[in-house]
Amino acid sequence: MIIQICVGSSCHLKGSHELVGLFQNEIEKRALAAKVTLAGCFCTGKCNREGVTIIVDDVIYTGVTPDKFTSFFEENVLKNI
Repeated sequence: MIIQICVGSSCHLKGSHELVGLFQNEIEKRALAAKVTLAGCFCTGKCNREGVTIIVDDVIYTGVTPDKFTSFFEENVLKNI
């Protein structure tokens, strides 16, 4: 599984740096490093949306915030591994 977090200007200001840390912690805590590749990406053109844009295996999700991280991780990462 490849997870790409937008680190472009808009998403950076919306908290992408915090989401990167949350993903790193969960991947490490759950020993998923062999199954999950975490990467940054630049603008996906969804800047006018709330929250950060994240791409999981070519599916684009918008509106991800640190408050929504746990449910996002469970629904879009854990259920698909």
